[in-house]
Amino acid sequence: MSPAPDAPRFYTEQTLSCGAELTLEAGPSRHIAGALRLREGAALRLFNGSGGEYLAHITAVGKQAVSVTVSDYRAQDRDSPLPITLGIGISRGERMDLVVQKSTELGVSNIQPLVTERTEVRLKGEREQKKRRHWQQVAISACEQCGRNRLPAIAEPLTLKQWLAGATADLKLVLHHRSEQGLEALPSPASIALLVGPEGGLAASEISAAEQAGFQPLALGPRVLRTETAPLAALAILQFHWGDL
Repeated sequence: MSPAPDAPRFYTEQTLSCGAELTLEAGPSRHIAGALRLREGAALRLFNGSGGEYLAHITAVGKQAVSVTVSDYRAQDRDSPLPITLGIGISRGERMDLVVQKSTELGVSNIQPLVTERTEVRLKGEREQKKRRHWQQVAISACEQCGRNRLPAIAEPLTLKQWLAGATADLKLVLHHRSEQGLEALPSPASIALLVGPEGGLAASEISAAEQAGFQPLALGPRVLRTETAPLAALAILQFHWGDL
């Protein structure tokens, strides 16, 4: 049986293999039964973040549980060949959600939330873990929509100082609208670390610290972009130059 290219896609944490029978988690089950109103025999595509996707068919539908039988495997990898780690100052409300969602669609490999001098959001303990789980779910939903079969890793929040001390990449960039340096003179990198500040941007001392840690300043044109716009514009440009856009 060949994969159904238009079948809805869902993420599961469970092990997938041809012939397996399993019950999907409550979230996707409710969406399948309630929003999509799919019934027995309908085709689905499933992935668990380890690469590739499986075709499955619904065998039973309940309000909180949908059972499926897994069939064909398709070894399709839609990740970018350019690994990019995004170090992003934590922003308020839906801005951070937007960055996580759209950067996932744009192929980012890792997202590192950062606490900077001008970060207004303070996360500790259970609130931090809850917010991180929320961001991971945003990334999962983005993967379901855009076709990625591997999830971007979302790390625990760090201070900017902590991240700069350990950030490694072939090319390290910090967005700085007062810089005049573009990408034209830079050689093609094997991996990139991209640093973007929160609302209000990075302080001058933080940009200086990033440069001392090997980050090169990068400007995206004459206009000052918002914290949710700047990383997405930069990721699109980087993927166009060296990735798969």
